[in-house]
Amino acid sequence: MIKVTIYKTERQEYAGFDMEGHAGYAETGEDIVCAGVSALVINALNSIERFTDDETSCISDEDTGSIEFRFDGTPSHDATLLLDSMILGLEEIEDSNDYEKYIDIIFKEV
Repeated sequence: MIKVTIYKTERQEYAGFDMEGHAGYAETGEDIVCAGVSALVINALNSIERFTDDETSCISDEDTGSIEFRFDGTPSHDATLLLDSMILGLEEIEDSNDYEKYIDIIFKEV
């Protein structure tokens, strides 16, 4: 299962997120759930880097499927919108009857 933990502050601003695990929907290279989640997450990270001036840190491990992403300060409006879009896509996968058991999205206050 893919576990995505979204961190938000008391002011409901994003602090970052962690992602870990593999969906296990199908064999490696055939897993459409992993592919969809990876596309959403990597596109959001690349978009934040390219289209915003936000300072961030990101540590990833392809073998374990883990990503630790953090904002170094308060995220900009554009970065917030990009994460909102990523989360919308992830929630659509999670809410699907076919894929809900392969992804878990958790929100934590930090």
